[in-house]
Amino acid sequence: MNSRKLSLYIAMSLDGYIATPDDDLSWLSIVETKGEDYGYSEFIATVDTVILGKRTYDKVLSMGVGFPHANDKDCYIITRTPQEHIGNIKFYTGNLKELVTRLKAEEGGTIFCDGGAQVIKMLLQDNLIDEFIISIIPILLGDGIPLFHSGIPEQQVQLVNTKSFKSGLVQLHYTRK
Repeated sequence: MNSRKLSLYIAMSLDGYIATPDDDLSWLSIVETKGEDYGYSEFIATVDTVILGKRTYDKVLSMGVGFPHANDKDCYIITRTPQEHIGNIKFYTGNLKELVTRLKAEEGGTIFCDGGAQVIKMLLQDNLIDEFIISIIPILLGDGIPLFHSGIPEQQVQLVNTKSFKSGLVQLHYTRK
């Protein structure tokens, strides 16, 4: 049986936030460097399925750039409100654990969790994230939406590698033990 991995690839502030209290992400721009994508293009080339929460999906759309994975990946938007599918974008209202278990059993590439915090919490509650690629942005936000919420079970991870960049970004790569 094939076992696909589910990877969390995300950025957070040094103090653990993925967004400000009002969902602002502009602070991510402090590490923008021409020609540097911090390994994202290499990572995304392995991905054929994306899972993210509706709030994160709406945030991406509000940026006016369109949804980047709409044309070439199967996308599952986790929501409580049923909606019509839009091409490869499926609005999923079912059980997240059942969806991920089914996807992991299918043939395919990496399953990418693109946020948000509530979806990550649900995945961690069921120990479904296999790989964590976390980019630490050199900023203290002081408040915001934490990457890791309380209420998740203890899970041991193993460090695969770390990379540091001139911008001050440090990328941590862990796999689940």
